[in-house]
This record gives sequence, C-alpha cells and structure tokens, in this order.
Amino acid sequence: MIKADRVVTSTCPYCGVGCALQLHVKDDYIFKVTTPFDSPVNHGNLCVKGRFGYDYIYHPKRVTTPLIRRTRQEAGKRSQAFDLSEWREATWDEALDYVADRLVEIYKRDGSDAMAVYACAKATNEDNYLLQKMYRALFRTNNVDHCTRLCHAGSVVALQQATGSSAMSNTASQVIQNDVFIVTGSNTSENHPIISLQMKEAVRQHGAKMIVIDPRRIELVDFAEMWLPLKPGTNVPVFSAMAHVIVRENLVNHQFIADRTEGYNDFIESLDKFTPEYAEKISGVPAGDIRKAARMYANAGKAAIYWGMGISQLSHGTASALALINLAFLTGHIGREGTGLNPLRGQNNVQGASDMGCMPFHYPGYMRVDNPENRAKWEKAWNIEEGGLSLKLGLTTTEILSHAHEGGIRSLYIMGENPMMSEPNLNETRKHMEQLEFLVAQDIFMNESGAFADVFLPATPFAEKDGTFSNTDRRVQRVRAAHAPRGQARVDWQIICDVAQRIESRLGVASAYWKYSNPEEILREMGNVNSDYAGITYDRIDKVGLIYPVPDLTHPGTPTLFTESFPRGRGKFHALDYVPVNEEPSDEYPFILTTGRVLEHWHGGSMTRNSVLNDAYPEARVEMHPADAEIHGIRNGDPVKVQSRRGEVILRATVTEKTSVGVVFIPFHFAEAAANLLTNDALDPQAKIPEFKACAVQVFSAQENDLPRADVILNRGRY
Repeated sequence: MIKADRVVTSTCPYCGVGCALQLHVKDDYIFKVTTPFDSPVNHGNLCVKGRFGYDYIYHPKRVTTPLIRRTRQEAGKRSQAFDLSEWREATWDEALDYVADRLVEIYKRDGSDAMAVYACAKATNEDNYLLQKMYRALFRTNNVDHCTRLCHAGSVVALQQATGSSAMSNTASQVIQNDVFIVTGSNTSENHPIISLQMKEAVRQHGAKMIVIDPRRIELVDFAEMWLPLKPGTNVPVFSAMAHVIVRENLVNHQFIADRTEGYNDFIESLDKFTPEYAEKISGVPAGDIRKAARMYANAGKAAIYWGMGISQLSHGTASALALINLAFLTGHIGREGTGLNPLRGQNNVQGASDMGCMPFHYPGYMRVDNPENRAKWEKAWNIEEGGLSLKLGLTTTEILSHAHEGGIRSLYIMGENPMMSEPNLNETRKHMEQLEFLVAQDIFMNESGAFADVFLPATPFAEKDGTFSNTDRRVQRVRAAHAPRGQARVDWQIICDVAQRIESRLGVASAYWKYSNPEEILREMGNVNSDYAGITYDRIDKVGLIYPVPDLTHPGTPTLFTESFPRGRGKFHALDYVPVNEEPSDEYPFILTTGRVLEHWHGGSMTRNSVLNDAYPEARVEMHPADAEIHGIRNGDPVKVQSRRGEVILRATVTEKTSVGVVFIPFHFAEAAANLLTNDALDPQAKIPEFKACAVQVFSAQENDLPRADVILNRGRY
C-alpha cells in the first residue's frame, strides 16, 4: 500500500455541489482521492468524477510552456492550429510582452469597445475577480462575461427581477426538511450526484414527496411521487397552470402575499387562460396530473423547487424561471428552512465567478455598472480617477463573438473557456472566431478555441493553486495546492497580475494595485466593497467554509435567505405569456433535440476526456425512444446522422425509454460529434441565453465507416 507524503484538503473542481476532497500525494503526484465524512456538503460521498477524475492533471497533452503562433494571423483568415509545427515555445517574458503589446495596440487604436474577455467558472474567485478588474480598470470596458450566460442566465435575470438576488435561497442539504419538493429541468443524478443522494434520502428516510417535471425519464423518477413528462420548452404553461389551480382552489398564502409581495392582482388576471386543459394541449402533461402536483406543492408545510438548465436554456428561459418564482410567492414557500427557490449551478465556481463581477452588467456583488454610485465605489477601491470607469453596459458572451468584426470586437482574452464547444450553432461561431484580430488563450489544454489563438498561456488546474470556490449553496470554500505547477505553468491570478502590470506600463498609468503576495489579499480587497464577502477570511473558512452573505468578521453565515425581506423590498409577481420554442418540429425535422451532460463527463470535455473517465464513456451517443427507433429502422448501437438546419453530426444511437417519443438527447462533451453544431442560437431577449434545450432535427441511418474516429479528433483537438 502506498503511503502518502501528505494529504491535502481541497474542493472538487467539477459541478456546483462543491464536495470536500482529500488529495493523497506521493512524490508530487496525486494517487488517490478520498473525502472527509464530516463535510457538511457531501457527508463522505463522492461521485465518479470527484473520486477518479483527477488524472487529467498529468496528461501528456497538457500544455506547460508558453506558446506563440509562428505566423501572425489576419482577421478574416484566422484558422485553427492543432499542429505543433504551427506553434513555437516561448519564454514567459516574451509571451507576456507579446500579449500586452497587442492588447494595448488595439485598445489605443480602437478604444474600449474593441476589447472583450471571457472569465472562467472553473477558476477561483480570486482569479476571476482580477480578470474582470483588469479589463474594467485598464481597458475601461464592461465586455466581461463567462459561462453563466450559457447555463443559468435566465435564472439569474428572473431572480434579480423578482427578488433582487440571484443565488439559491436555501442550501441543497435542506431537502431533507422538505415535505414536498419539485425537481425540474435537472437530471440531478448525473449533473449533481451528491445532491441527488440527499433527495433520495429525503424520500426514503424522511417521507418527502418528490415531483419530477422533465421531458426525460431521469433516474429520480423511480423515487418520485409524480412524473410530469412535459414537451421541451413548455415550462411556462405547465407551471402557470399549477398556479391557476392554486389560485382557483384558494390554496394561496394570503398573508405572505399581502405582507411581502407586489403585482399579485395583475398576475392572477394573466392566469385566466392557463387552465390545466390548455397546458395539457401544449405540453402533453395530463390536466389531472397538473392539478394533483399543484395541490401537493401548495398544501405542503415546507416545499422547495430545485431546477437546472432545462429551465433556463431556452429562448424564454427567464419566463420559465419566473413561472417557478410565482409558485413560491403564491404559497409562501420561501424565506424559511426547508423551502425556497434553488437553481442548481452547473460548474464548480459559476456562482463565484458571477459574485466576482464576471458579467457585463455587474461589478462584484451584483452592483450595476450603470449606477454612478457603484462606479464611484470601485473607482475608489482601484485608485481610478472620478468618472473613469464605464457606465456602458457590456456585451454578453453570446454577443461578444457576434460583434467580432471591423468596428466591433477586435481582441478577445479567454481564460479557461471553450466557446468552440459551448456556443450554439458552432459553424457560425467558427466564422466569428475567424474575424478576431487577436486572441489570447489561458488554459491547461489546447482546446478547440485555443487552437485559434495567437498566444497560449499555460495555467494550472485546481490541484496546483490556492484560492476559493463558491458552490451552489453560496458556500465559500478553500482550494489548496497539492503540489507545485507542472513544467512552466503558472497560477491564473499571477498570470493576470503579470499581464496587468505590463499593460499599465505601456498605457503610462498607475491605477489599480497588482502586487499581491497571496490570493487571500485579493479576496479581502473584493470583500472590502462587496459586503456579502466582507466577513470571509481564509482562517474562518479553513475547515467547512461559510455561506454568504457574511457581512462582518463575526457573522456565522446565511444558509437561508429572505427570512424577513427581499433585497428589492417586496417580491414581485410577473404576469407571463406562453411563447413557443423558436423552432418547432416539422415534416422535414420531426424530432426535438435536447442536450445535457452524462455522469462520467463534464462540459467541453477538456478535463474528463483527458482522464480515465473517458474509458468509462468513450463515445458520443444519441438517445432515442424505442417507438421512434422502430419507425426509422434504427437499432441500439447503430450509427446515425442527426441533422438540423445548422449542421449535422454522426454518432451511435442508444435506444431507450429514458427519453420521450419525439425527443432525442445528445450530450455536449464530444468534439467529434459536437451537439452544438446542431443547436439553435435564438436568444432569450432578457438574459441573452441561447435555446440549447430545444431545436428541430431529423435522424437518418448511417454507415459504420461514417462515424468519426474519436482518437483522431482527440489527438488533433488536445495539443
């Protein structure tokens, strides 16, 4: 048995649950991962990714030396380069000087509107805070965003509008206090496995009743009291019909509505048409089941709603989330333990990256950038002249690339993101990437987006850095380095400081502070202005973390929000209408495609597909209902071509009753069969989130030799 030199406690780098990890290190190599049983987040449990998905750190394709393209690319002629001959190794000084020179050149020539940056939900709070600070303080632009635009932007906007906050109101572990809870738009067993264990415990050991509302027969259906298999994109009719029942049968919490909400009368007038029968015609969910679910939720002593990207990733994602919020306001199932509105965040630090201000509309702490008082606070913190920061709302992730053209965005700095896998309609995304004049990639692997870059800055994974992550519960937890960075790789916050100091020198300014001795200094700087983090220190979160808001150094944290009031004052009901998905099925494209994750993989695959986990799930699959497969002559394991109006992929079929008739499902982890070649880039007008969860496709039989060779694609796509 191997005896560890040391055991380092850290936080999982995968989903938003934020499980505690114990990294067992021998000779600067992690050989085993366990977890403490006293963790309040995961209670000794880990999923397959947390326990086994760490070996990507040592993958031979990891980039650990700065790289510069051999030839400078011209806008409009930019191309991907996975071939080593297209790149040359560089020193850090050469690479950083090159980045600073080109960024400053473009900024001086074209101004703030030409500059944009993608922050990273996999990086630490400290990394993300500094990156948005660099672009706001030095380039005076709010063109700052990250992957929340592609996952829960609809939820964030809806919660901001209705409550004035944008995070989970309660913690996931409070599910064991629920009498009834709704899970919708979330395949929790695969996306947030440890939370699904707590949901099952609530049902089996505490007698809670679970209602699953989802187009797919996910595993949680086996534990549910009810399953409402709605057609993708029909959330608003189903939830509004539940509200219709609650109002018509007088199951509302009149006291809560009177004391703590506004807009109720206009809202109930809007419900007239949302009868359960109307919702049944649109969604396929029987009217009787809608009534039963509404009564269960309304009559519970404590009820909560947990939702995922099946709610938000729609062209009406904001409306879908608002419909859930209306249900909580109607019944008063919010502001108490065991209740609440709980969007389950997808990436390990997407909550933290949002908190840190990595969005085009907000500084850290969700302070609007177009508010002069907020601007003044950050000008003081960053030593910037009065009126120096921009009041102009920035472009979102989905808008930044579409504005990559002459007179628009000319340079893009990408930290740890991969838009060439995560954006919808990837053929169009490719055209936008080609139009950039200068692209910086700061990452650990050369991915599909980094291959377009002019310079690659090798960063570190979670196990080679110190800092903090903020999980879906709003719990801020420590991340600790298990060993030194591999090769010449550097931690993200140090790279950013090195770039920022060079930019300042070239601009001839000396504004913000960039000489930090450790990441805690960075967190404390942010917390001096953002009161939610004001009481968080590394000592205070040394063992189990703290759940913000933590307004001072003696505050114990706030697991349950809205106990007395909402940040906006009163909670606001919103009258809604039904807007169909942008692309309905037709004779030419008869199926609805929906996308998501599988247990073994994570997002664009740059971590798990360079891990032993790829052996467990090595190829892309499309799930298809047996009735549909029989009509099309498709058997389990057959190669098929899935085609939309935007592109096509070839992959194998999995014939399963997990999906519904007329609905097919493709995971989005596989570059060789990228689901986002098919997806629709129609946007929610409020949140600017794409409609990943519903587009029209056709499925054809294909030949075995049509299947892409995953080994070839991966060798090309992972430097």
